[in-house]
Amino acid sequence: MSLSDSLVKPSPLPGFGPALGAALLWLGLLVLVPLAALVWRASGLGLGGIIAIATQPRIAAALRLSFGLAFLAAVLNVVLGGIVAWVLTRYEFPGRRLLDAAVDLPFALPTAVAGIALTAIYAPNGWIGAPLAALGVKIAFTPIGIFIALVFIGLPFMVRSVEPVLAEFDPEIEEASATLGASRLKTVLQVVLPPLAPAFITGFALALARGVGEYGSVVFISGNIPFFSEIAPLLIVVKLEEFDEAGATAVATIMLTISFAMLLLINLVQGWTRKRMGHV
Repeated sequence: MSLSDSLVKPSPLPGFGPALGAALLWLGLLVLVPLAALVWRASGLGLGGIIAIATQPRIAAALRLSFGLAFLAAVLNVVLGGIVAWVLTRYEFPGRRLLDAAVDLPFALPTAVAGIALTAIYAPNGWIGAPLAALGVKIAFTPIGIFIALVFIGLPFMVRSVEPVLAEFDPEIEEASATLGASRLKTVLQVVLPPLAPAFITGFALALARGVGEYGSVVFISGNIPFFSEIAPLLIVVKLEEFDEAGATAVATIMLTISFAMLLLINLVQGWTRKRMGHV
């Protein structure tokens, strides 16, 4: 058997060569070429120049805030998204379809609309912000507000990643575990969660990637205070408005590099998990 034969799996659509060529062509034009152009523009600064820009206090603070809050929001969405997916999959109740549709609202809403809505609710005079402000807690125009916005836009990615896999999970396996004397906690940890691990990792990666690059829903509620609530995507816009194209390109390249490294690591973990669970 030749190498090309071993790579081809039975498919109703013939033509491995043309299909692969078309896939690589579109991937190159839509993804690789723009990213390569960005890296090429940044290469003019040299590695030392990029490092110098990355270590500027304002830029370093914005990068830490963007990546740190995106990671924390994705972690919280693993828990919240898993619970929501479980409820939507395992239970029938009045309003279930309405709740299911509401999960997709962050997909449908323009990001600016989401940002304005969140700011109006969590501002010091908002429905939720006012009672909290009376207690001395400020949400809008702080990193806490950014965190809430990132949880809001990242939740659907987790729910929609876990829900299909959970729907295919046979409840009889859980019943068998209980019959054998396993507690509910042990059943969840050793029977339910392991097969769902690849789906959880996928949802986490998608939520993290969306959170790192989010702009519209965050820029309003963040307050954009340097060294406190200024996100890296906004800093790129600021650099462009100042006609500092080199600085904007450097910040974008730094974000691209960190994001690629994080997603590569997540994909490696996901692949290892799939092999360990016997899915590939």
